[in-house]
Amino acid sequence: MELIDIKGVGPVLFQASKKAKRLSIKLKPFEPVKVVVPADMHPREALAFVESNKQWILNNMAKVKEKENDLTIFDEQTQFKTRSFALRIQKSSLSQMRMQLKQGILFIEYPAKLDVKSASVQDNIRYGIEEAMRISAKNYLPQRLHQLALQFGFSYNRVFIKNLKSRWGSCSNVNNINLNLHLMRLPDRLIDSVLLHELCHTKEKNHGPRFWALMDKVTQGRAKMLDKEMKDYRTVIY
Repeated sequence: MELIDIKGVGPVLFQASKKAKRLSIKLKPFEPVKVVVPADMHPREALAFVESNKQWILNNMAKVKEKENDLTIFDEQTQFKTRSFALRIQKSSLSQMRMQLKQGILFIEYPAKLDVKSASVQDNIRYGIEEAMRISAKNYLPQRLHQLALQFGFSYNRVFIKNLKSRWGSCSNVNNINLNLHLMRLPDRLIDSVLLHELCHTKEKNHGPRFWALMDKVTQGRAKMLDKEMKDYRTVIY
């Protein structure tokens, strides 16, 4: 991978891929523009491709920026819930922020001298939310994955809970499964859909017809519908 600053666009990440048959451009919130390049292609062709598609990139970067602006600004009135806790924010006389997860409530207190909408307070609130979700995810996701594997006859190696930025989950070639702690923000049916998706990858490593047939089998024919519903959620935007 190589990061190159393109005039008028900014940082562009060029990623060589043995699987890619043609050039493609990928844009995601909070990530640089990524260009997937076939491994045997000369870098000059990739640069020329970006230049010829500069206007398309700029137009779509504006759309991505709109999605980035969908981030919640947390304050005392914010209604935010995950599978295992609800958020409560309040101003306090403390000199620093304090967080406590107790009986299904994540209490976050911030100093009265600070603006709750300031970047430092917002960053701390998000840190608190993600650490609380990490605890919840470690308690719930591995045992739920185990239940689904037993129910549908899958086997896997190890499971890891991570704060992934662009994926809800992944399955390695040796059937280790990574799960995103942000799954705890999703409805149960979509959590199960992601877990089943990764379990299906223990048998089918790509997204070909056999993979989707297997997903349909374990989701009672709802694979595509659930996949479409997942597009309403973002790993890094909440």
